[in-house]
Amino acid sequence: MPRIAVGVEYDGSSFSGWQSQRVLTTVQDSLEAALSRVADRPVKVVGAGRTDAGVHARGQVAHFDVDVQRSPRSWVLGANNYLPAGIALRWAREVPEHFHARYSAESRVYRYCILNRWSRPGLAASRVSFVHRPLELAPMQQAAACLVGEHDFSAFRSSECQAKSPIRRLSVLRLARAGELIVFEVRANAFLHHMVRNIAGTLIAVGQGDREPEWAAQVLASRDRKLNAATAPAGGLYFWAARYPAVFGLPDDSDMMPGPAGCPGDLLDQVG
Repeated sequence: MPRIAVGVEYDGSSFSGWQSQRVLTTVQDSLEAALSRVADRPVKVVGAGRTDAGVHARGQVAHFDVDVQRSPRSWVLGANNYLPAGIALRWAREVPEHFHARYSAESRVYRYCILNRWSRPGLAASRVSFVHRPLELAPMQQAAACLVGEHDFSAFRSSECQAKSPIRRLSVLRLARAGELIVFEVRANAFLHHMVRNIAGTLIAVGQGDREPEWAAQVLASRDRKLNAATAPAGGLYFWAARYPAVFGLPDDSDMMPGPAGCPGDLLDQVG
């Protein structure tokens, strides 16, 4: 039976997260309904990562098995015809049967976007995290450096997290600023529930001057979520990409559209 991988982007503002739920509108349910119409039979999808309500995606990846033949173009255009406006397929590829959107991923990348000015946003209201107090980038970068590496991230997981182990390997945590916008990128082998939003909360507290940069290391070492800052809002968070071995032949970022409005994709690329 053919296995198909698809690249999905979505504005999470109108959805109760990725994962299927009985009485709520989710990205997974919407995607399965659209693909089922294209296939003319039920389709179930598996995603690379679960995003919470209000969280967006530029590079979510999912796979499904189906016993019908459709061209990649037909999967994309057909599904997009039935998907709600806030969700779209970017690409489709037939992949080997051992490919798994979740377990084959070598790493996942999230980006968090903060609008830092005294007046609240209008057009980007659901696409950025708004912080009206001035943020200093240098202390935030110092705090971020304390979190890179393999650690017990218990102090950065939600009480609802179901992961068996709190150990995660965070390989990249970089920040950049362009005018009123601060963007940071986090790359890891996997993430705990609310981990990125809790990291954002920590960095915001440091950037506002409420805490010193070394406080981030103290929170990490404590393994106590109660000692950390408040969880940052969902609207500023983007599932940016899932990385897979080259052997699967999936599109890289050059095949993706530029960064979403309010969170330019090239800002971090400019600073390396």
